Amino acid sequence: MKPKGYTVRILMKPVSIMKNRFRDLQLQQMDEELAVWKRVPIPSRPQAGWVRAIRESLGMSAVAFARRLGMTHAGVRKLELSEADDAITLASLRKLAAALDCELHYELVPRTSLAQQIRGQAEKVARKRLKPIAHSMALEDQAVSDPMKNLQLEQEVKSLIEGSRRDLW
Repeated sequence: MKPKGYTVRILMKPVSIMKNRFRDLQLQQMDEELAVWKRVPIPSRPQAGWVRAIRESLGMSAVAFARRLGMTHAGVRKLELSEADDAITLASLRKLAAALDCELHYELVPRTSLAQQIRGQAEKVARKRLKPIAHSMALEDQAVSDPMKNLQLEQEVKSLIEGSRRDLW
C-alpha cells in the first residue's frame, strides 16, 4: 500500500532509446568487421574467370572437371562462361568451387564506412527537406544567415540519424 499524496515512479529508458543504442552498436560493429576487408588487396578476376583459371592451373581438363561435377563437358563450359560474364549464380559457383576443393568467399565491401553513408544520406535528405522552406523564406524577404542555415541543417541531419533510418532511403 502506498502512502497518500505520494506518486511512485519507475524510471525506465524509452524503448526507442534502447533500440537506437542497439542499432548504433550494430552499425559500429559491422563497420569494424568490414574495415578488415578494405585493407585486404583483392586480386582482379582473371579474364576467363576464377573457375577456369584454377582448373587449368591444376592441369584438370574440362572433361575431368565435368566428371567430378556429374555433368557434361558442355555444361561445364557454359558455367565457366557464365562466371566470366558475371552471370553465374552463387549456388553454381559454390558447387564449382567445391569440385575444385576451393572455398567460395563472398563479401560486400562498402566504399566508405556505413556510418559515413548514413551521414551522407541524412545530409542529402535534410538539404532536400530544407530547400523549399529556405526558398519560401527568401521570397518573403526573411532569408536566414548562412551560419543559421548550417545550424538548421545540422539539427535536421541529427534528427534524421537518430530517427528511423528508413526515412533516409
